[in-house]
Amino acid sequence: MNILLVEDDQRISVFLVKGLGEAGYHVVLAESGEKARDLINTYDFDIILMDIMLPGLDGIQLTQIIRFKKNYTPILALSALNSPDDKIKMLDMGADDYLSKPFHFEELLSRIKALTRRNKLSYQKESQLLSCGDLVIDTDLHKVTQNTKEIELSPTEYKLLVFLMENKNKVLSRTQILHNVWGINFDNSTNLVDVYISYVRNKIDETEHKIIHTIKGTGYLVKD
Repeated sequence: MNILLVEDDQRISVFLVKGLGEAGYHVVLAESGEKARDLINTYDFDIILMDIMLPGLDGIQLTQIIRFKKNYTPILALSALNSPDDKIKMLDMGADDYLSKPFHFEELLSRIKALTRRNKLSYQKESQLLSCGDLVIDTDLHKVTQNTKEIELSPTEYKLLVFLMENKNKVLSRTQILHNVWGINFDNSTNLVDVYISYVRNKIDETEHKIIHTIKGTGYLVKD
Protein backbone atom coordinates (compact mmCIF):
# COMPACT_ATOMS: atom_id res chain seq x y z
CA MET A 1 0.00 0.00 0.00
CA ASN A 2 1.31 3.44 -0.95
CA ILE A 3 0.71 6.17 1.62
CA LEU A 4 1.31 9.89 1.12
CA LEU A 5 2.17 11.56 4.42
CA VAL A 6 1.76 15.34 4.36
CA GLU A 7 3.48 16.58 7.52
CA ASP A 8 5.90 19.46 8.18
CA ASP A 9 6.81 18.51 11.77
CA GLN A 10 10.01 16.47 11.42
CA ARG A 11 9.61 14.79 14.80
CA ILE A 12 6.16 13.48 13.87
CA SER A 13 7.07 12.58 10.27
CA VAL A 14 10.14 10.55 11.31
CA PHE A 15 8.05 8.62 13.83
CA LEU A 16 5.25 7.92 11.33
CA VAL A 17 7.50 6.99 8.40
CA LYS A 18 9.37 4.54 10.63
CA GLY A 19 6.26 3.07 12.23
CA LEU A 20 4.27 2.73 9.01
CA GLY A 21 7.28 1.25 7.25
CA GLU A 22 7.62 -1.39 9.97
CA ALA A 23 3.89 -2.12 9.55
CA GLY A 24 4.53 -2.97 5.89
CA TYR A 25 3.46 0.26 4.20
CA HIS A 26 5.38 2.28 1.62
CA VAL A 27 5.37 5.91 2.74
CA VAL A 28 6.14 9.00 0.65
CA LEU A 29 6.70 12.16 2.69
CA ALA A 30 5.69 15.66 1.60
CA GLU A 31 6.75 18.42 3.98
CA SER A 32 4.57 21.07 2.36
CA GLY A 33 1.21 21.35 0.64
CA GLU A 34 2.89 22.40 -2.60
CA LYS A 35 5.10 19.30 -2.69
CA ALA A 36 2.12 17.10 -1.86
CA ARG A 37 0.11 18.66 -4.69
CA ASP A 38 2.87 17.87 -7.17
CA LEU A 39 3.16 14.28 -5.94
CA ILE A 40 -0.60 13.74 -6.14
CA ASN A 41 -0.63 15.06 -9.70
CA THR A 42 2.11 12.58 -10.65
CA TYR A 43 1.49 9.41 -8.63
CA ASP A 44 -1.41 7.35 -7.33
CA PHE A 45 -1.74 6.72 -3.60
CA ASP A 46 -3.99 4.39 -1.62
CA ILE A 47 -4.50 6.94 1.17
CA ILE A 48 -3.35 10.43 2.13
CA LEU A 49 -2.50 11.32 5.74
CA MET A 50 -3.00 15.06 5.83
CA ASP A 51 -1.77 17.50 8.46
CA ILE A 52 -3.90 20.65 8.46
CA MET A 53 -1.48 23.27 9.74
CA LEU A 54 1.04 23.42 6.88
CA PRO A 55 3.20 26.32 5.70
CA GLY A 56 1.92 27.94 2.51
CA LEU A 57 -0.76 25.71 1.03
CA ASP A 58 -2.52 24.29 4.10
CA GLY A 59 -4.36 21.00 4.50
CA ILE A 60 -7.83 22.44 4.00
CA GLN A 61 -6.85 24.19 0.76
CA LEU A 62 -5.02 21.10 -0.50
CA THR A 63 -8.02 18.89 0.25
CA GLN A 64 -10.25 21.28 -1.73
CA ILE A 65 -7.85 21.09 -4.70
CA ILE A 66 -7.74 17.29 -4.58
CA ARG A 67 -11.52 16.94 -4.56
CA PHE A 68 -12.00 19.68 -7.18
CA LYS A 69 -9.88 17.56 -9.52
CA LYS A 70 -12.22 14.59 -8.93
CA ASN A 71 -9.53 12.68 -7.06
CA TYR A 72 -11.29 10.57 -4.42
CA THR A 73 -8.29 9.01 -2.73
CA PRO A 74 -9.20 8.57 0.98
CA ILE A 75 -7.93 11.47 3.11
CA LEU A 76 -7.32 11.04 6.83
CA ALA A 77 -6.80 14.44 8.48
CA LEU A 78 -4.28 14.58 11.32
CA SER A 79 -4.36 17.72 13.43
CA ALA A 80 -3.93 19.23 16.87
CA LEU A 81 -7.04 21.27 16.04
CA ASN A 82 -9.70 19.10 17.65
CA SER A 83 -12.81 21.24 18.16
CA PRO A 84 -16.05 20.03 16.50
CA ASP A 85 -15.96 23.07 14.18
CA ASP A 86 -12.46 22.18 12.96
CA LYS A 87 -13.52 18.60 12.29
CA ILE A 88 -16.69 19.66 10.47
CA LYS A 89 -14.79 22.11 8.27
CA MET A 90 -12.19 19.56 7.21
CA LEU A 91 -14.76 16.84 6.57
CA ASP A 92 -16.93 19.25 4.61
CA MET A 93 -13.97 20.06 2.37
CA GLY A 94 -13.75 16.37 1.45
CA ALA A 95 -11.69 14.57 4.10
CA ASP A 96 -12.95 11.08 4.92
CA ASP A 97 -11.91 10.92 8.55
CA TYR A 98 -10.23 13.02 11.25
CA LEU A 99 -7.75 11.97 13.94
CA SER A 100 -6.73 14.44 16.63
CA LYS A 101 -3.12 14.75 17.74
CA PRO A 102 -1.72 13.27 19.88
CA PHE A 103 -3.04 9.83 18.89
CA HIS A 104 -2.18 6.21 19.53
CA PHE A 105 -0.31 4.63 16.63
CA GLU A 106 -2.53 1.53 16.76
CA GLU A 107 -5.59 3.74 16.27
CA LEU A 108 -3.94 5.32 13.23
CA LEU A 109 -3.34 1.87 11.74
CA SER A 110 -6.96 0.92 12.42
CA ARG A 111 -8.27 4.09 10.70
CA ILE A 112 -6.00 3.48 7.68
CA LYS A 113 -7.24 -0.09 7.31
CA ALA A 114 -10.88 0.95 7.63
CA LEU A 115 -10.65 3.75 5.06
CA THR A 116 -8.73 1.73 2.47
CA ARG A 117 -11.04 -1.26 2.94
CA ARG A 118 -14.09 0.95 2.46
CA ASN A 119 -12.56 2.54 -0.64
CA LYS A 120 -11.67 -0.84 -2.13
CA LEU A 121 -15.20 -2.15 -1.61
CA SER A 122 -16.68 0.93 -3.27
CA TYR A 123 -14.58 0.33 -6.39
CA GLN A 124 -15.64 -3.32 -6.46
CA LYS A 125 -19.30 -2.36 -6.71
CA GLU A 126 -20.85 -2.43 -10.14
CA SER A 127 -21.50 0.88 -11.82
CA GLN A 128 -24.89 2.10 -10.73
CA LEU A 129 -27.26 4.99 -11.06
CA LEU A 130 -29.27 6.03 -8.03
CA SER A 131 -32.54 7.71 -8.91
CA CYS A 132 -35.64 9.16 -7.35
CA GLY A 133 -38.11 10.81 -9.68
CA ASP A 134 -36.12 13.05 -12.01
CA LEU A 135 -33.08 13.17 -9.68
CA VAL A 136 -30.20 10.88 -10.74
CA ILE A 137 -26.79 10.19 -9.17
CA ASP A 138 -24.02 8.59 -11.22
CA THR A 139 -21.82 7.16 -8.47
CA ASP A 140 -18.94 6.43 -10.87
CA LEU A 141 -18.71 10.03 -12.03
CA HIS A 142 -19.81 11.54 -8.70
CA LYS A 143 -22.37 13.47 -10.73
CA VAL A 144 -25.87 14.57 -9.70
CA THR A 145 -28.42 15.62 -12.32
CA GLN A 146 -32.07 16.60 -12.30
CA ASN A 147 -33.91 16.87 -15.59
CA THR A 148 -30.46 16.55 -17.25
CA LYS A 149 -29.26 19.67 -15.37
CA GLU A 150 -26.14 19.07 -13.26
CA ILE A 151 -26.39 20.01 -9.59
CA GLU A 152 -23.25 21.19 -7.80
CA LEU A 153 -22.95 19.76 -4.28
CA SER A 154 -20.17 20.02 -1.70
CA PRO A 155 -18.46 16.70 -0.80
CA THR A 156 -20.52 16.40 2.40
CA GLU A 157 -23.78 17.31 0.66
CA TYR A 158 -23.01 14.66 -1.97
CA LYS A 159 -22.28 11.97 0.65
CA LEU A 160 -25.50 12.86 2.45
CA LEU A 161 -27.64 12.64 -0.68
CA VAL A 162 -26.02 9.35 -1.76
CA PHE A 163 -26.66 7.81 1.66
CA LEU A 164 -30.32 8.87 1.53
CA MET A 165 -30.72 7.58 -2.04
CA GLU A 166 -28.98 4.27 -1.26
CA ASN A 167 -31.59 3.78 1.45
CA LYS A 168 -34.56 4.93 -0.59
CA ASN A 169 -37.98 4.12 0.91
CA LYS A 170 -36.36 3.58 4.34
CA VAL A 171 -36.71 5.99 7.24
CA LEU A 172 -33.27 7.03 8.53
CA SER A 173 -32.75 8.52 11.98
CA ARG A 174 -30.59 11.57 12.47
CA THR A 175 -28.11 9.42 14.41
CA GLN A 176 -27.83 6.92 11.53
CA ILE A 177 -27.23 9.74 9.06
CA LEU A 178 -24.70 11.47 11.33
CA HIS A 179 -22.61 8.35 11.85
CA ASN A 180 -22.70 7.16 8.24
CA VAL A 181 -22.08 10.49 6.51
CA TRP A 182 -19.68 12.19 8.91
CA GLY A 183 -18.15 8.99 10.22
CA ILE A 184 -17.20 10.39 13.64
CA ASN A 185 -18.98 10.51 16.96
CA PHE A 186 -20.53 13.94 17.18
CA ASP A 187 -22.96 14.73 19.97
CA ASN A 188 -26.25 13.24 18.81
CA SER A 189 -28.04 16.41 19.91
CA THR A 190 -26.32 18.46 17.18
CA ASN A 191 -28.46 19.95 14.41
CA LEU A 192 -25.78 19.25 11.80
CA VAL A 193 -27.96 16.78 9.89
CA ASP A 194 -30.89 19.19 9.69
CA VAL A 195 -28.61 22.00 8.49
CA TYR A 196 -27.18 19.90 5.66
CA ILE A 197 -30.59 18.53 4.70
CA SER A 198 -31.66 22.15 4.19
CA TYR A 199 -28.54 22.81 2.10
CA VAL A 200 -29.38 19.88 -0.21
CA ARG A 201 -33.06 20.85 -0.41
CA ASN A 202 -32.08 24.34 -1.50
CA LYS A 203 -30.11 22.91 -4.43
CA ILE A 204 -32.61 20.38 -5.76
CA ASP A 205 -36.03 21.10 -7.27
CA GLU A 206 -38.93 19.62 -5.30
CA THR A 207 -41.72 21.65 -6.90
CA GLU A 208 -43.00 18.78 -9.06
CA HIS A 209 -41.97 15.83 -6.90
CA LYS A 210 -41.15 15.78 -3.17
CA ILE A 211 -37.87 13.89 -2.76
CA ILE A 212 -36.65 14.33 0.84
CA HIS A 213 -39.41 13.83 3.39
CA THR A 214 -39.15 14.85 7.04
CA ILE A 215 -40.45 12.18 9.41
CA LYS A 216 -41.38 14.14 12.52
CA GLY A 217 -39.56 12.99 15.63
CA THR A 218 -37.55 10.39 13.72
CA GLY A 219 -35.47 11.57 10.77
CA TYR A 220 -35.66 11.66 6.99
CA LEU A 221 -36.87 9.56 4.10
CA VAL A 222 -36.30 9.59 0.34
CA LYS A 223 -39.09 7.87 -1.53
CA ASP A 224 -40.49 7.60 -5.05
